[in-house]
Amino acid sequence: MTCDPRVLRRPLLVGLIPAVWTVALGLWGLSRQNSVWRDEAATWQVARRSTGDIVRMLEHVDVVHSLYYLCMHGLFAGFGPSTTVLRLPSVLAVAAAAACVALIGHRLAGAYVGLGAGLALGLLPAVQFYLQEGRPYALVAAGSAVSTLLLVNALRGRARKRTWAAYACAVLVCGWLNWLALLILPAHLITLLWSRAPRGVRVRWAVAAGAATAGVLPLALFSLDQSGQVSWVPPLTWHMMIGPAILLAIGGLGGLLGRRTETAPGTGMGTAERTGVAGRTDRTGRADRTDLADRAGRPGPAGTVEPPDLAGPPDLAGPPDLANRAGRPGSEGTVEPPGPVTGSPSVAAVGLPLLAVPQLGLIALSLVKPLFVDRYILFSLLGLALLIGALIGRAVDEVARRSRPAARCVLPVLVAVALVALLPQSLAKRSPASRVDDVLAAAERTRQLKHDGDGVLFIPAARRDTWLVTPDAFTGTRDIALAETPEESGTLKGVEASPARVRAAMLAQRRILLVTDATGVARPTRGRRDRTKAEVLATHFTLVSDERIRGRRVAVYERLAPAGGG
Repeated sequence: MTCDPRVLRRPLLVGLIPAVWTVALGLWGLSRQNSVWRDEAATWQVARRSTGDIVRMLEHVDVVHSLYYLCMHGLFAGFGPSTTVLRLPSVLAVAAAAACVALIGHRLAGAYVGLGAGLALGLLPAVQFYLQEGRPYALVAAGSAVSTLLLVNALRGRARKRTWAAYACAVLVCGWLNWLALLILPAHLITLLWSRAPRGVRVRWAVAAGAATAGVLPLALFSLDQSGQVSWVPPLTWHMMIGPAILLAIGGLGGLLGRRTETAPGTGMGTAERTGVAGRTDRTGRADRTDLADRAGRPGPAGTVEPPDLAGPPDLAGPPDLANRAGRPGSEGTVEPPGPVTGSPSVAAVGLPLLAVPQLGLIALSLVKPLFVDRYILFSLLGLALLIGALIGRAVDEVARRSRPAARCVLPVLVAVALVALLPQSLAKRSPASRVDDVLAAAERTRQLKHDGDGVLFIPAARRDTWLVTPDAFTGTRDIALAETPEESGTLKGVEASPARVRAAMLAQRRILLVTDATGVARPTRGRRDRTKAEVLATHFTLVSDERIRGRRVAVYERLAPAGGG
């Protein structure tokens, strides 16, 4: 299998191929053996509520995910709750991101760089994890990719008012999905400065970025009152820096080699392939300038003047004053070889800030408030994919110096090798064991163990998501600790009764089902209410069944003493 040269001259296919590839990766094992873990369970149970109940809940918790929950509510209402409906938006979002990354790489450094970047994105282990996750992080990555593509178009002289309006909207939507997505703005600012963008472009960017920030600011300020939700995030430690350091090292290498590929005039598959119609290249790497001249509008064989061929990649469709740099006739009638366009960014200028700034920015924020969780900045891996694409472009370029036909095999071979090398990780991330727990497995076991009239307890109360996701599994039982349902209280897990009332309710039961975390997953019991539950079970009940299944524990207790003997 080789890369067909006809594909390389069609930007639409350069974007479409990675998108289809990513969808295939996403649909592979999408249900994860019909498992749903606790984070996805939050999406599932909120999406099943009415719009009014969702809005009421957002006043108390999870306002940072408000837009995502409302979107998923619409999908669940239209198509019904299922693992496919839960995760398919993430699959499609990453596919859109892969297409955008491919187009960015294509426009900046050629089709091989674009295809390599787009195909690499879906293979990154972290991306494969969140590719099949019913949470908003993949959607943030898609919006970030769209905004970056729009910025690149603007830097290449294709900005219109609607371009900047679309840019502002893309950043705004990303911010409403997760306001930490605004870390993409300083990354884009560095790209502008690195590329020496004209003052007019910088001013328009500042206006668009300011408008998007103003639109997200109310959400960010309101969410500060709910900062207790991230109290579980551990303080920053040195070992947490290993991952970002490795990513930045790989990105720096890709940026360095990619820059050499972009600036090497007329070599193999680098600059010549980047322009798409830049002419043939002989074995010594010299461009065929006759072909360049013909395509630039010089007299053809019949003495007629052919119009410029702009059907190739967009690198030749820049402003008129950049014609000479695209391989058109110069002022003395000579044709200059293709070269970098003033104001057009390099792959490094786009990819390195996109990778580094969100990573370093989140580290800086974590010094004030622990926030360093890689999924919050999943979109930074768009930059890594671009820089990997630059490495692939460099490899193709080196092989092309010796054999152009062989160079067409480089990308398929590299993708195949990466797919095989990452196969163990890919399989692991598509198994239920890849997540902390499985809500559906615990619910199914409860369905099998329950008796009519049983009481049910959840320790901690957040494990009530087992009931909220699959209430039919608990039909005939009673949640004996619950005072207000999640819908009534506007919370994720509901409001439980006082410890004294919980104790009395437990002692009135002959049989209790307990749903809690399995050993190794559970944290020390905190709170007086949970300690009361554990104490009453240990003192007044006998354990008759105890099963651990996919990170959760379902236990059955029976009361041996008389009901009034507590």
